[in-house]
Amino acid sequence: MAKKCDIAGTGAMSGNNVSHANNKTRRRFLPNLQNVSLLSETLGKIFKLKVCSKTLRSIEHNGGLDAYLEATSNTKLTEEAIKIKKSIAKSKAAAAE
Repeated sequence: MAKKCDIAGTGAMSGNNVSHANNKTRRRFLPNLQNVSLLSETLGKIFKLKVCSKTLRSIEHNGGLDAYLEATSNTKLTEEAIKIKKSIAKSKAAAAE
């Protein structure tokens, strides 16, 4: 399974462990992924996603999944998140008519 956030696409980074003697060995910094169920109020549907904690805090700060996806540009979202965003936009457009 890929260690990537399903919404923001945050993935593993690489760097060095540096000892007291300044020896450097390569290591990976993994994102803090959580399995969460997020409710889309517009669609009335629950999405089960692997989301990093930073993105989850941003979603809660913006007032839910729908508001977060509307406020975030498509360049910062994954393909799956863009699909959810488009379906939310379609549903809102249909409800407005």
